Amino acid sequence: MGNAHSAAHDAGHSGQATGHAVPFPVLVAVFAALLFLTFLTVAATWVNLGELNLWVALGIATLKAALVALYFMHLRYDHPFNGLVFVAALTFLALFLAMTLLDSFEYQQNITNW
Repeated sequence: MGNAHSAAHDAGHSGQATGHAVPFPVLVAVFAALLFLTFLTVAATWVNLGELNLWVALGIATLKAALVALYFMHLRYDHPFNGLVFVAALTFLALFLAMTLLDSFEYQQNITNW
């Protein structure tokens, strides 16, 4: 049986799993990092990087999603397999977005002429 079940059983709550308590300073630090990354997202619109603006915005959004998943959804303290599933999902998302962008670049000339 898993650690959550044995911890719940030891605490006298058979059948009920207990969650992981994240220290308050960690949550505040993650919240501050999310606010800073949100500011960076807005600040990235002030600088014209050409086609890189999209990639910068997607990178910042990926970092914010990872922070939310790791700390607010407790993925950091869960089984490593769940982290592997999360990384695989991000990899497939990046692959699908890249294929979509390649396809839209292919038809860009037709769109602008229309």
